[in-house]
Amino acid sequence: MSDPIVAPRPASSVPALPAAQPIDSYPPFWAKRFGPAKFLPTSRAEMDALGWDSCDIIIVTGDAYVDHPSFGMAVIGRVLEAQGFRVGIIAQPDWLSAEPFKVLGKPNLFWGVAAGNMDSMINRYTADRKIRSDDAYTPGGQGGARPDRCSAVYAQRCREAFKDVPIVMGGIEASLRRIAHYDYWSDKVRRSILLDAKADLLLYGNAERAIIEVAHRLAAREPIESITDVRGTAFLRRRHDPSAEGWFELDSTEVDLPGRIDQHINPYLTTGQLATQQGESCALEEAGAFDPGQGAKPIKIVPNPALASKKAALPERSGRIVMPPRDRTVIRLPAYEALKDDPVLYAHANRVLHLETNPGNARALVQRHGEGPGARDVWINPPPIPLSTREMDLVFDLPYARAPHPRYGDAVIPAWDMIRFSVNIMRGCFGGCTFCSITEHEGRIIQSRSEDSILREIKAIRDQVKGFTGVISDLGGPTANMYHLGCKSPEIEAACRKPSCVYPDICSNLNTDHRRLISLYRQARHIKGIKKILIGSGLRYDLAVKSPEYIQELVTHHVGGYLKIAPEHTEQGPLSKMMKPGMGAYDRFKQLFEKYSEEAGKKQYLIPYFIAAHPGTTDEDMMHLAIWLKRNGFKADQVQTFYPSPMATATAMYHSGLNPLKGISRIEGKGERVDIVKGEKRRRLHKAFLRYHDPNNWPLLRDALKAMGRADLIGNGQHHLIPTYQPSTDGGYQSARRKNSTAAGTKTSVVTQGRAKSGGQPPAGRILTQHTGLPPRATGKAPVSTKVHGKKHGPKR
Repeated sequence: MSDPIVAPRPASSVPALPAAQPIDSYPPFWAKRFGPAKFLPTSRAEMDALGWDSCDIIIVTGDAYVDHPSFGMAVIGRVLEAQGFRVGIIAQPDWLSAEPFKVLGKPNLFWGVAAGNMDSMINRYTADRKIRSDDAYTPGGQGGARPDRCSAVYAQRCREAFKDVPIVMGGIEASLRRIAHYDYWSDKVRRSILLDAKADLLLYGNAERAIIEVAHRLAAREPIESITDVRGTAFLRRRHDPSAEGWFELDSTEVDLPGRIDQHINPYLTTGQLATQQGESCALEEAGAFDPGQGAKPIKIVPNPALASKKAALPERSGRIVMPPRDRTVIRLPAYEALKDDPVLYAHANRVLHLETNPGNARALVQRHGEGPGARDVWINPPPIPLSTREMDLVFDLPYARAPHPRYGDAVIPAWDMIRFSVNIMRGCFGGCTFCSITEHEGRIIQSRSEDSILREIKAIRDQVKGFTGVISDLGGPTANMYHLGCKSPEIEAACRKPSCVYPDICSNLNTDHRRLISLYRQARHIKGIKKILIGSGLRYDLAVKSPEYIQELVTHHVGGYLKIAPEHTEQGPLSKMMKPGMGAYDRFKQLFEKYSEEAGKKQYLIPYFIAAHPGTTDEDMMHLAIWLKRNGFKADQVQTFYPSPMATATAMYHSGLNPLKGISRIEGKGERVDIVKGEKRRRLHKAFLRYHDPNNWPLLRDALKAMGRADLIGNGQHHLIPTYQPSTDGGYQSARRKNSTAAGTKTSVVTQGRAKSGGQPPAGRILTQHTGLPPRATGKAPVSTKVHGKKHGPKR
């Protein structure tokens, strides 16, 4: 199912994003008189010290409680506190019984349940489905502090503890599992987490706006069953529920149905251009009768005889096409029972879901779960309206303690330790990378803080955070250089249905001006007591090359020797499935990076990341990537293998073998098949190509190269990929999660030898990655690993 071919109104008459109630416009709840707490209470004793007899809302989280705006439970807790509610935190409770969930008593309004900053399954298992031994969000980094499928388990225990208290679940785990989704760990399609958790309401995405409205409506004694109209929420409905009356349902439960063939509206074309593209003409526009002020006035489309030959295969179309208003339209997706064993239907549902992600034009979605009288509809409202800059400032300026709760003593929480000197300046990403879940969670409309708010936080870190030495480790977010970037036209932004603003090329309607970010950097580094501002978030280099001044500013003042970027691959096949730019943009950025580094008198290095085994990657693609790595002197110890996270487009490719970006069809020859890398042997091979320098991988690579007819790459010359000899040592490689280096004394490549000969510096002309062989920083200290708990905290996935 797709949008009908109706010529769009001129951009000037297309509405921008719907208006939303400001988050600070609600009358505060009566408990506002208690004021803010230094830390939200985690025990009865802390509640007593605050003078509370009960909590209005209790948040249960799978992470340790760190009162910092980088931790979701702290943000939601402080936002609700600012509305006047008494909020308690139960962090990482023992889930084997309901007793630990009673520690703060019965919440007056609702439970808030979240797995934490990561999906609990990604947190617990590697891409090879092996159990991790550590957890970056737990004191001491200890693993096993939360259950698998954490949100559902916690919700069930909350129900056992106080069965009549509403359960509102959120966070990234719930967000990405709000609908029937492929689950990599069980290798099957699972139903919506709403049914497994038996929760009353699910909030997806950044949920400040939704949670505030829900809290105030529950405080006004509105039954949670009646809260069905909040954007950014999902809930269960019985079939034919009277509360769903007045909605127009569009059927999208099958593919390749006979009938009208429709295309999606292109917001960049005028009315006449769109009609011409369809081989037709817009009679109203030609007659000068089109009136933008008529709103939903239907447009008559008649055949254009001059282009009729191009449309011979389609039925002749004429007449009035009237679509129901989007805000009262719901799209029915294939039912869970229909798609759980049908990969084609799953890919179709995934495609429709991703087309309904723009809050300016998204429609509600509904998906049946179950059969017979007990069937339920999972109803998903359109995405939330993004926060304005003023609202972002309100959220980030709340009185966070910027520290872990004192109950943890001196125990190190690795995730906190990594970000305690960093500042989040924005949310969202319009990159649309198919392996990434940011769009499904945070959206592609960038939400930026003001410069003043960011500078205030830097000063707060300087004055409040223990151990600060004057170095801010990051000013960033999902992407380092999307601050205050977005569509030039609010009207086009609200109408656009493209999955990416930068693929296959940067959209002409996208503002790529980096001047506000440059100004922010300059103001930040001139704050008294700040010695250095580093940029640790991943950089979108195809955007950066549009602003050479930004690259010069970055390279001259904000790179600590190494800069992380993510080409992901060198070959067009996998890049097209990732929706990533080609290596031409990387080469242009590299030239500017090296130019400005030389002008600044600095020796600095790019740190590129690559993905192995991504859908659409052939063995030959990985071979060519390995050749490129060898030619440029790269040696990667940290290798990222594709991880099929719930709901991502690339995960739909992995499960179905089809490309949802090109449309889905059961008809032979239509749509696009995707080469899927499954099976331990082939995944190991793709990882081995990325680590071509590891002697442990040489036997596997030799066999593969011979089978591929590329034995010419085996030999002992500089132009060969791997040698013919096999050393007696096993290579001595230790997992990068334990030690980011190859064992001392191991001969692995000329890069290491070259460094030894040049006194710790790389040979002339060599480019080194962040892994084995990096020269030491100017301080003489070893580079710090950028990987925490198997999750790279650099280019956001």
